[in-house]
Amino acid sequence: MRIKLVSLEDGITSCGFRKIAAYIARVNPETESYYVSTTKQFLSIRNAIRGTFGENVEVGDQQVDEIARGLAGADLLGFSAMTGYAGLTRRVIRRVREIAPRTFMIWGGIHPIIHPEDAILADVDAICTGEGELAFQELFDHLQHGRDYSGVKNFWFKKSGEVIRNGFLPLMTAEEMETLPFPQYGESGEKIYEPGEGFVPMGLSDYLMNSGLAYRTVWSIGCPFHCTFCGNTKFIANDIKYKKIRHPSARYAVDEAKRARERFPHISQVTFFDDSFMAIPYREIEKFAEIWKSELGIPFAVYGVIPNYVARDKFDVLTWAGMNRIRMGIQSGSQRILDFYKRPTPIEKVAAAGEVCASFAPKYHVAPAYDIIVDNPIESREDVVQTLELLYRLPRPYTPLLYSLKVIPNTDLERSMRELGVDIEEISASYVMIPPRLANILVYLLAVWRPPRWIFDRLLRHVEASATPQRLYPRLGLILRTLYLVKRVLGDLRFMDFSIVPGRSSYMFWRLGIVDFWQRHLTPRPRRPGPGDDASLGGVIAPPATA
Repeated sequence: MRIKLVSLEDGITSCGFRKIAAYIARVNPETESYYVSTTKQFLSIRNAIRGTFGENVEVGDQQVDEIARGLAGADLLGFSAMTGYAGLTRRVIRRVREIAPRTFMIWGGIHPIIHPEDAILADVDAICTGEGELAFQELFDHLQHGRDYSGVKNFWFKKSGEVIRNGFLPLMTAEEMETLPFPQYGESGEKIYEPGEGFVPMGLSDYLMNSGLAYRTVWSIGCPFHCTFCGNTKFIANDIKYKKIRHPSARYAVDEAKRARERFPHISQVTFFDDSFMAIPYREIEKFAEIWKSELGIPFAVYGVIPNYVARDKFDVLTWAGMNRIRMGIQSGSQRILDFYKRPTPIEKVAAAGEVCASFAPKYHVAPAYDIIVDNPIESREDVVQTLELLYRLPRPYTPLLYSLKVIPNTDLERSMRELGVDIEEISASYVMIPPRLANILVYLLAVWRPPRWIFDRLLRHVEASATPQRLYPRLGLILRTLYLVKRVLGDLRFMDFSIVPGRSSYMFWRLGIVDFWQRHLTPRPRRPGPGDDASLGGVIAPPATA
């Protein structure tokens, strides 16, 4: 059976798509993977300064036709797309159906899980509503042998105009995750869409232009929290066991990165996009650190850090192994707003976690990055001020990452917003387009300079809630955002870290040996924390791990 899989989301960087593509290719070797990049990842410095970095690119009808014709000719066609790309996915599906009406089409990825009632309306034969690997193998076996497949769990099917809604398989166990193939990365049969050319074979330059010198992956799955702004709420509603952190062995995680480097020796940093990496028990983190240090030794970043699980002993051993960057979700400095998000993180715990994160920078870490949600229409002026006050108090250095609130359909947050009378459609469709309100540009100011208290107090007097009509400061915002970005770039260069900004220039640094020499000889490396140590690498008494 000829199978084509297509990712219609974040270029070639989707970790989930690469995992399922590898599994399906093992089940059916006649499988090809296709990628459509729909975001401005790196088009210009101007995009970064103006805040359009990551903005969706408009895809015209001619391009949709070109994409559809490239995908036609398969016996089975699988789509992967998040909610932000659902409109484009429907358009491509519709055009494929016109060109190749007998193709069996499945829509998988985040959107069908979060909003299956919407996804099933597309002209597809099935949608995948849960973990896809084991479910697909069962479906494939039924299709291969001509058996009735309508009862396969983790799928909804459309047959003769009727929708068949099946339940869920049990979530994969750690033992089952251990048997999965490593994600596709540099395999033969991978193609990428180029406007005007159609799908062309992927090469080294495509990886460099999307990921630079970094390799992106996920070790663990699951999150113990139930924050309403996150799509994980739907996963947990489908199976409460999703709150438990599941992962293959530390050996598996390290071997995956080693395999990627065998194909692409330029990989000089690995980024883990786990939802809650730091919630993994210390004994597992220690195993990972020991293997990573002895067999790879390259820097790695941990995203998805939750303040509640920041423990100094975990930071110690991970930093010794090579961790040089973390990204933590703060979201808001207002306890009222955190409660509204159902995020069980007291402000004092955020502040304590910030102390730990900052104590490793700038000696061993790039400045820690903190996610902040702005432009929430239910925030009062006091809520906005409290967030700014928290950022004023947090120890330096740090890098704030601002995101305008985007409400994911069919989530608890959407229901809460509608109950409060908020017009969801009025909220910006782009979470990276940050309006230059005074409150927002003050965040950029605090990233580069903490003003004297009397100046900060005077500025706070003019701060308003985002829903309040107010003056915008585009020129001042442009200046402060530029300074903020310059500071970020200098911080990355200090560690010769090219994991954030992709492109070929970083490859030249690697080819000349500068990256390797810098990381080996000019980047400080801490000693291994040992039993009985009463101080951490950052020089603060280390409490025991909590998980």
